Amino acid sequence: MIAAIFPGQGSQKPGMGQSLYEGSEAARHVFEHVSDCLHTDVAKLCFESDEETLRATQNAQIALFTCGVAAYRALETEGYRAEVFAGHSIGEYAAHVCAGNIPLEVGAPLVRKRGNVMAEAGKTRPGTMAAVLGLDADVIQEALKQVSGVVVIANDNCPGQVVISGEVEAVAAAGPVLTEAGAKRVLPLNVSGAFHSPLMNMPSKEMARSLATVDFAFGKPVYSNVTAEPVENPCTWNDLLEQQLRDSVRWTASVRNMINDGVTQFIECGVGEVLCGLIKRIDKEVPSRAVYDMETLRAAN
Repeated sequence: MIAAIFPGQGSQKPGMGQSLYEGSEAARHVFEHVSDCLHTDVAKLCFESDEETLRATQNAQIALFTCGVAAYRALETEGYRAEVFAGHSIGEYAAHVCAGNIPLEVGAPLVRKRGNVMAEAGKTRPGTMAAVLGLDADVIQEALKQVSGVVVIANDNCPGQVVISGEVEAVAAAGPVLTEAGAKRVLPLNVSGAFHSPLMNMPSKEMARSLATVDFAFGKPVYSNVTAEPVENPCTWNDLLEQQLRDSVRWTASVRNMINDGVTQFIECGVGEVLCGLIKRIDKEVPSRAVYDMETLRAAN
């Protein structure tokens, strides 16, 4: 059983998606459709922007969403069909489109809204994030109880790689505590806000208003970042995607659950191979590959 997975913020880079745009009619159609929906040139954003421009949350999210859907549509033309789907943070929106839960013209405005409210939140209530290497999530969770202020686990990416998020002072104070607990390194991340933390409470409420207007279909299963499980009732997706902004991304548990449910191969669709690297650390026995340009598309076939 094949799982299609879609990367999150941090995977973006200049020139992303250009090879697929030029070589795959299906991928090019995705870029054009998203551009029409948002009245903006998404191809220009992805192909011509520098790293700083793409790092901006509102730009990174729509670029990653578009490239993820484009890569999967290109894969479909080669005969690939995933049975289950998952996405890391913003990648979950691409997963929903490709799983048939929402159409592209519904997903694109939601992604733009999400990027805008998250970028604004970083200005009105500043926060930050840090990667913690060499400690598992349960040890980190216990150690963070010693830290004053808001600091929580934002992403449980794989064994030994966890991201924390919260108030600037609290995240800084957590560094020595986590080092004392056994962390090999605590690395500050260059981000514009405390994503997947309580500092996202206000933008999550704004997002809830947009999500409330969406009727999710019951397409193929998508594993939720919040629950790490496939969702059986499509009516719950509105709440889960709102919660996703302020709750932890349970990626390790999601991957393990997909494997336990019968997934035998992962295909990362979009930009780079970050998720493939995480999967190798979660379960090195299960193969994974990435599709992000024409060369990797041909290799998948």
